[in-house]
Amino acid sequence: MNWLIAVVFIGVYIGMALGRWPGLAINRTGIAVIGAVTLLLSGAITGDGALGAIDFATLSVLLTLMVLSSQYAASGFFDWIGHRITHLGGGPRGLLAGVIAVCGVLSAVMTNDVVVWAVTPILISGVLARGLDPKPFVIAAACAANAGSAATLIGNPQNLMIAEFGHLDFAGFLLVCGVPAIIALGVVYGVIVKSQMMRAGVGTNMAQGGAAGAEAMSASASALTPASEPASTIDKPILIKALIATVAVIGIFIFVEDRALWSLLVVAVLLLSRRLTTDQVLGRVDWHLLALFVGLFIVTGAMSQDDVLAKLFHDVLVSVQINHPAVLAGVSLLGSNTIGNVPLVMMLLSLGPEWSETLLHGLAVFSTLSGNFLIVGSVANIIAVEQAHKAGTVISFTDYARLGIPITVISLGLALGWMTLIS
Repeated sequence: MNWLIAVVFIGVYIGMALGRWPGLAINRTGIAVIGAVTLLLSGAITGDGALGAIDFATLSVLLTLMVLSSQYAASGFFDWIGHRITHLGGGPRGLLAGVIAVCGVLSAVMTNDVVVWAVTPILISGVLARGLDPKPFVIAAACAANAGSAATLIGNPQNLMIAEFGHLDFAGFLLVCGVPAIIALGVVYGVIVKSQMMRAGVGTNMAQGGAAGAEAMSASASALTPASEPASTIDKPILIKALIATVAVIGIFIFVEDRALWSLLVVAVLLLSRRLTTDQVLGRVDWHLLALFVGLFIVTGAMSQDDVLAKLFHDVLVSVQINHPAVLAGVSLLGSNTIGNVPLVMMLLSLGPEWSETLLHGLAVFSTLSGNFLIVGSVANIIAVEQAHKAGTVISFTDYARLGIPITVISLGLALGWMTLIS
């Protein structure tokens, strides 16, 4: 047994849980990179072993989706859709339904992180302009993005990994996972409509907080209202190119076996532009997230390549009966809200038991829906809260948990029932 591998693995995943190493200004990406470099320099994993551990197919598809999202952003689509959402009729409940529906559907084809990043600032601007508390709407956007992303293989990073690992079929995945995703979107709406936070926001023209809070919100609205105006025009040629590329990506997942290379071809085509520079096309790519993936692939790969450590971890997972849907749901809930759903899925796929197609579907649904439990459960949640903070709306850990916990418990329970029914 290589004890250095075990020490680095534990240290890295503790860092994933805490978000940093105490006393150091380092985030999860930095921790994963340091762990990978330590294993490479020590010889605990060879260069060939590290390359073999990296799932280039997942990275290629994730890069493609990021570039595709930058194409939509450049066309003005996100500004347009954000404006349309915030000008929906039907009062606060109609607005809430629109936010949930749009974020859920977009996340199924654009990834949840990108949708939340693009929509949140415009959403806050429009909600403030209508004199409503933006907090429940921002939380709704994050939870809906997570729930909607569970429906497809390209909805979020963990689904991409699961798809590549199990060579899953796009249509088959949608048929199985689309049902709990749609149910979860309904749960998001029901819980938030019944919540005290939503009732407070509907019952007053300003969020709670007295005169000072009203003043602050008024100032924020003044500063942000111009952003709620519709974009002058949508750049139709760029949007059409993005739509064609989206259809191509979905077609690749349905009909093509070598998804990685064909996805990169889509990137190459998008780079061929007389309007957008290479910097504009690649400027919105989350290179930090890709670096995090590479680091974690190497660290977990080192564990899986050590026979003793891999067997030990495998035996632990088998002993707790990870292949039982209820246990898998519980592990997903615990892991997603400690180390994060992406590191959890990466670890389970590398070191867990034999994965059937049904079990992989369950892992995708459970790990994604579990991300709604707390702010730290999903990168999309963190992005939404950070974007809201930049716009002058502070969503506390407690604010989120009041809605996230019941949303997750109910939707995860219903998803478990569905997965048990069809298994």
